[in-house]
Amino acid sequence: MNIGIDMMGGDFAPLEAVQGLLLHTQSNHIGVNIFCIGDEAIVRSLLDDHNVSSFNLHLVHTPEVIGYHEHPTKAFKEKQKSSIVVGFHLLAVGKIDAFISAGNTGAMLVGAMFSVKTIPGVLRPTVSAILPKINGGNGVLLDAGLNADCKPEHLNQFAILGSLYSHYIYNIPTPTVGLINIGEEEGKGNILAQATYPILKENNLINFIGNIEGRDFFSDKADVMVCDGFAGNIILKMAETFYDLMALKGMENDSYYNRFHYENYGGSPVIGVAKPVIIGHGISTAKAFNNMIELAIKMVETDLCGKIKESFSTLA
Repeated sequence: MNIGIDMMGGDFAPLEAVQGLLLHTQSNHIGVNIFCIGDEAIVRSLLDDHNVSSFNLHLVHTPEVIGYHEHPTKAFKEKQKSSIVVGFHLLAVGKIDAFISAGNTGAMLVGAMFSVKTIPGVLRPTVSAILPKINGGNGVLLDAGLNADCKPEHLNQFAILGSLYSHYIYNIPTPTVGLINIGEEEGKGNILAQATYPILKENNLINFIGNIEGRDFFSDKADVMVCDGFAGNIILKMAETFYDLMALKGMENDSYYNRFHYENYGGSPVIGVAKPVIIGHGISTAKAFNNMIELAIKMVETDLCGKIKESFSTLA
C-alpha cells in the first residue's frame, strides 16, 4: 500500500507533517509505504533532525507550493511541479493509493474532481465530518461544506455515500440515516427538506429513520446525518468550538469534549471520487497528520471507493 502526503501543505508544514510521520513510524503498520511529496532538501533535513527514518519512507521532490491565497484552478494548471499537483498525478497513474494534504482546499478539490474524477453515477462528491456521540460512537455529517446549494437527488446520494462510509470505516452494520430538519414530522422544513424526505423514504439502499433536529446530533438517533453544505458547515464549525469553549474553562481534558478536537480525526475525506483523497485543516498538527494517514490506510484497506463504485453501478 502506498500513501502520498503533501509535506508542504499546512500553516505549520513541513515540520508538523514530519512529526506526524514520526508518530506513524511508531505504529505497527506493515507494508505501508509513505511517499513524502515536497521540497526534498527541506524535508530531508527535518527528517534527519527529528530522527525519522524508515525503509518505507520515500521522498518525491517538488520545488513548487500552491499557497492558500492562490486561485485554485489557476494555480493547479500553472504550478505543475507543486506538491499538490504532483500528488494527484501519482494518485491518478496508480503510483500511490491515497493522497492527503492540509494545503489549499480549493486546489485539493480541483485535483479530486479533475485528476482522479468522480465515480460514475455520483452527481456530486461530498465532504463529510464527524460528530462525536455521547455513547462513544461517531456520527457522520454530510455535506459539511462542499455543496452549499443542493437538490433532493444530491441529498439522496449523500445518504448512500454516508451510509457506506459509516459501514466500512466505523464498522456499523446498518447505519441509520436522518434528514436534518426543523421538526420531526414528515412535511416539515423548507422546500429542499420537504422534497428530499419522500425520496429518502423510498430508497432501499439506506436505513432512513426520518427527520432529525439539532438536539439529536450527539445522541444515537442517527448514524448518518444529511443536509446541504451550507447548513452542514455551520453545524461543523459550531461543533468544533465545543473543545475551544471547554479549554477556556480548563476542561479540555474532559473525555467527551476532548473528542471534538479536530486533530482526533485528522481531515475530511472527499467521498464520491474514484480514489481516497483526504483534506486536512490548515492548522494541522502532528497528531492530525498521523490520523489522516490512519484514515487513508483504512479507506484503502476497506476498498471504500470500490464499494461505492459497486453500489452506484446498480443505480445506472
